[in-house]
Order: sequence, then structure tokens, then C-alpha cells
Amino acid sequence: MPPSANDNPPPPPSSTKSGRLFGRGGFGHALRRNAAGAFGPDLAKKLTQLVKMEKNVMRSLELVAKERMEVAQQLSLWGESGDEDVSDVTDKLGVLLYEIGELEDQYVDRYDQYRVTMKSIRNIEASVQPSRDRKQKIADQIAQLKYKEPNSPKIVVLEQELVRAEAESLVAEAQLSNITREKIKAAYTYQFDALREHSEKVAIIAGFGKHLLELIDDAPVTPGETRPAYDGYEASKAIIQDCEEALTNWVTSNAAVSAKLSTRARTLSTRRRNNIKARSEGLDLSGQDAPLNDRDSWVAAGDHKDEEYEEVSDVDDQTHSVLDSDNGLNGTEQQRGRQPIVA
Repeated sequence: MPPSANDNPPPPPSSTKSGRLFGRGGFGHALRRNAAGAFGPDLAKKLTQLVKMEKNVMRSLELVAKERMEVAQQLSLWGESGDEDVSDVTDKLGVLLYEIGELEDQYVDRYDQYRVTMKSIRNIEASVQPSRDRKQKIADQIAQLKYKEPNSPKIVVLEQELVRAEAESLVAEAQLSNITREKIKAAYTYQFDALREHSEKVAIIAGFGKHLLELIDDAPVTPGETRPAYDGYEASKAIIQDCEEALTNWVTSNAAVSAKLSTRARTLSTRRRNNIKARSEGLDLSGQDAPLNDRDSWVAAGDHKDEEYEEVSDVDDQTHSVLDSDNGLNGTEQQRGRQPIVA
């Protein structure tokens, strides 16, 4: 039997996608995006622009996390003047929504690991550009001399320099090729692992939030009729505790959503991995991975000094979750006129 409209009500229309002064993004975002590739070596311009755009994404994520926590607090404040069931449930919903905001704040730090790793590729690209330029400059000089002075003794000297420049360039290009592949896999592993964990934990919170909603008595009453006394305090407390336990015990191996390949995709992917393995067996490329300029430039998000992104450390944010509080978002339980509830 298909679900009714009441079982699956459509979401309300968005009120945030119209009337924006600067279109889809802020003026500062657009300025950074457009100016990012205007300077620096040609080889690194496109990745420089990507790194700048990712900085815009991070700033947006930070803003969402901050405002999510403010909304959670406001929901709790609004609900405290309602009936006991509405007051208790909105307070606990505020706790869950605040936890989502904290998860989003943590996701920003994990996202920065991805961005800094991509930035290290950009720095290596920039360091390779001079060897390309030197080789091209010598080749141009040789071509010019052959046109103007075909018998010039400088041609032989320049050709020898070109051989050396080409050899240096080959080493640099091989390093760039190897390190680019290593770093791009590492960078997007950081991002996808963080995104998966964040999404799974948000889904967990959403599930427990719906359990809280079931504690609200939405049966219609007639004028003058009094609703039965609310007896869900212990239930809401238990739901919050279960949610905290589920978040604490979450591990990747127990993820609810898995990306399963079709038989064809799995066969083709396995063939590709086997081909890579076969080509690499017996071939030692470790000598090509000597430091160029930025070989190991990735550092943890909290340790690196980035002229583009200053991370604000949140003392004890990681160790003290809002779910660990003895109260809801609204401070002491005396404000709600109830016994303290350990969440």
C-alpha cells in the first residue's frame, strides 16, 4: 500500500535561493575564486584556483556549523514555554541539533586535511615550472641562433645545456607524476572518509530525533479538554543516551550504507588494479621520490601554518560533547521546573 501524503509530507519550498545580492555565492567567494589563478606559475594556476575555491567551501561549512548550533539553542528557548511534552522534546531535539553542529565543525577540520594535501600538489607543480621554463628557453635560443647564425659555436654549447636541462626536467616530471598520484589518492581518501563518517553520524542523530517526536501527544483535544500528564521524561533521557552511545561506538566497518559495485564494474575495476600491480612488480621507483621542494608538506590540520586559512582551536570541543551534559541546551533543569536529566 503506497504511503499517504501525511506519512511522507513534501518539504517546504526553499526561501534561500532567491533575492541574493551577488547571485549564487558571496562577493568575497567570487573574488577569491576569480583571482586565484591570476598569479604564479602557469602549471600551478588551475590547482591554485581549486585550493582557493575549497577555502570558500570551508568558510561556508564553518558558518553552517555555527548557525546550526545557534538554531538548536533557539529551539530549546522557544519550547520551554510550551506544555511539558513540547518543552521536554524540543529541549532534547535542541541537544541533537547542537550535536550535528559540532559534527559539522569537526568535519571542517577533516576537510582541511584534504585541502592541505591538495595544496601540496600545487606547491610541487610550482617547483617543476622553472625546469620546464629553462628547457624551453634554451630550445628557443638554439632555434634563434640556427636561424640567424647557423655556424655559431654557441649552438653546440647550448645543445649540451639542453641535454642536461632535459635530463633534469625528466626527473622533475617523474617526481611530479608520482607524487600527484600519491597525494590525490590520500587527499580524497581523507575527504571521503570524513564525509562518510559525518553523514552516517548525522543519519544516526536524525533517527533518534524521530524517536523523540513520537513522545509528543498529537491527538486532537476538544475545547476545554485537558491533555494527560506527560510521562516521557525518562524515555527522552534514554533516547539521548542511546544516541550518544551509537555515536561513540560508530566505526567504518559498521556503516549502514555501503557502495556495492555491479558485477561489470567490479570485474573491470579488478582488471585495472591487477594491471597496475603487474606493471609495478619488480620496478623500484623509490629513488624518484626524493624530496623536490614539498614532498612531505602535508601536516595535520591543527599544526600547519596556512596563510590562507587560520584555524580557530576550540578548547575541549572534541572531548566534551553536548550529549555529555547533565542538562539540555537551556542550562539547568530548574529552568524547566523538572528533575535533572542526565543526557
